[in-house]
Amino acid sequence: MSKIKNKVVWLTGASSGIGEELAYQLAAKGAKLIISARRREELERVKSNCQSDTVEILTIDLEDNFSLTQKAKEAVTFFGDIDILVNNGGISQRDTILNTSLDVDRRLMEVNYFGSITLSKQLLPRMVERKSGHHVVVTSTVGIINTPYRSGYGASKHALHGFYDALRAEHHKDNIRVTIVLPGYIKTNISYNALVGDGSKQNRMDPGQESGMAPKKCAKLIIRAIEVKKNEAYIGGLKEKMGIYLKRFWPSAAAKAVRKLRVT
Repeated sequence: MSKIKNKVVWLTGASSGIGEELAYQLAAKGAKLIISARRREELERVKSNCQSDTVEILTIDLEDNFSLTQKAKEAVTFFGDIDILVNNGGISQRDTILNTSLDVDRRLMEVNYFGSITLSKQLLPRMVERKSGHHVVVTSTVGIINTPYRSGYGASKHALHGFYDALRAEHHKDNIRVTIVLPGYIKTNISYNALVGDGSKQNRMDPGQESGMAPKKCAKLIIRAIEVKKNEAYIGGLKEKMGIYLKRFWPSAAAKAVRKLRVT
C-alpha cells in the first residue's frame, strides 16, 4: 500500500510543470489532494485529469501574504488537518545582477521564500499539537551551487534551505519531517516564465531546460523521497548532482567551474 494513500496533501504550483505531474501521481496514489496556484481555470484542467474523486481546488497568490493566512485556514476545511504540505510554487530569473532591479529581487523572495514559509508557519502549530506533519519544499540545485543570471532566484532558494533546515532541527522531537527537493534541469516552462531585469518574462526556453528530465520522472522521484522521508533529494542529470558535491567538498573548484558554465 502506498504511504501516500489517504494522506491529506496540499500542493502549491499545481497548474503546470512539476506541480501538475505531482498532482496526477499523488491523486493516483490515493492522496486527499488540495491543489493550488493562481489560475483557477488551469487548476480545473488539472483536476479533471486526476484519477481521483478526492481532489479540491484552492487558488492562492504566493505574493499576497495576508491572504495566505486565510487560505491556510480554508485548506483544512476540505479534508481536515494537512498531513503533507508540498511547497512547489515559485518563479525563476534570468539576468545579471547589474541589470536586475531590486523590485525583481523582492518579488523573487516574496514568492519563493515568504510564500512558502508563510504556509508552513500557518500549519506548523497544529502539526506540533498532533505530533505529525511533513513539510516538502521544492528548491533547486542553485540553492546549493548558484550560477550567473540567477542571483535573486538562487538567493531565494538558499534562504529556503536555511529556514527548513532549522524547522527540521527544531521540531524533530515533534515528529515533524522536512524534505528539501533539489531539481536540476527539468523540462518545464520555468525558464520561459523566468523574470529578466525589468520584471518581464524571458519568453524563451533555456537549452539546458529543453534537454532536461521529464516532469513525470521528476515527480515520481519526489514522491519516492516523500514516502521514505528523505532529508534532501537531488534530482536531475549527472552534471547538476556533481555540481552539488563539488561545491560541498571542493568549493574553489566549484567556483571555477561555475564561471565556465553556459547558463543562458
